[in-house]
Amino acid sequence: MYKKYYKRVIDFIISLILIILLSPLLILAIIVLSISNQGKPFFFQQRPGKNCKIFTIMKLKTMNDKKDDKGNLFPDERRLTKVGVFIRKTSLDEIPQLINVLKGDMSLIGPRPLLVSYLPFYVDEERLRHSVRPGITGLAQINGRNTVSWDKRLAFDVEYVKNISFKNDIFIVLNSIMVVLFSKGVSVDPTILMKDLNEERKHPDNKI
Repeated sequence: MYKKYYKRVIDFIISLILIILLSPLLILAIIVLSISNQGKPFFFQQRPGKNCKIFTIMKLKTMNDKKDDKGNLFPDERRLTKVGVFIRKTSLDEIPQLINVLKGDMSLIGPRPLLVSYLPFYVDEERLRHSVRPGITGLAQINGRNTVSWDKRLAFDVEYVKNISFKNDIFIVLNSIMVVLFSKGVSVDPTILMKDLNEERKHPDNKI
């Protein structure tokens, strides 16, 4: 009952309340990022959701759009602003995703929505992550976030999907708060720690 009916109702109510409560902080962040990012405070990107349906995720923009002489974007670490570092460490960049939750694209708790380009690189078991709405936070985010291997992260996603319950979601929420407060398992530039999934698994010695 919880997974099929109540979870969506709870998502809608809580996300609406959080948007109202966090609106002053969000407005302040938008103003600061508009200044540091040349009037572009938001980041939009297509991601696969439930049943691999593509939606547009919303986040606060933590990197500028500076390019080299050839017109190519500089590496992430060069484009990440000082304000962006703070925004990422405190997870404030995730606040706009509450709108995705309201729309039904996402849930508060669930596997993180990853890149569309990753879709061909999941093994069958890992595809279970797309049988539910993706979340703002999830089991992988309280178990190392972006500092653990792809195999472990995706295994946590599958574990969550197989054991969805109100009790488990409360556990994840409480632990997510602790992760944010203490910046546990947070890397402001995860590309330093690990390759993209499609880069890692296209190697012949790996799974794909």
